[in-house]
Amino acid sequence: MISNEDALRFASEWTEAWNSHDLDRILAHYTDDFEMSSPVIASLMNEPTGTLRGKQAIRDYWAKALERQPALRFELIDVFTGAHSIVVHYRGPRGLGAEAFWFDPSGKVYQAAAHYGAAQREAEHVRVP
Repeated sequence: MISNEDALRFASEWTEAWNSHDLDRILAHYTDDFEMSSPVIASLMNEPTGTLRGKQAIRDYWAKALERQPALRFELIDVFTGAHSIVVHYRGPRGLGAEAFWFDPSGKVYQAAAHYGAAQREAEHVRVP
């Protein structure tokens, strides 16, 4: 079971790592063979499944993402705790987002999935007369 304290600690460390733009610091939270899913993977990496596996493939993706977003910053909003997973709700360069993380027994992330606000994206396409 993941305690609220552990979830908050992870979310804080994860946010700080991303805000540092230090890929080694970011990747330290993950197992070597972790799996990452995101709609951005499909567009940025031309991967139709939206999923990458392994630190090297995901390092390449995140390096490309950081290059395109040099001012990338995450603001932690909330953390939701499950039995073996957490969801981090944040504000980032795409607006509101949430990322789900599943942990192995050692406390490392073996699977993660990013989600972005559909209502916000839809509102961006609505034109006000």
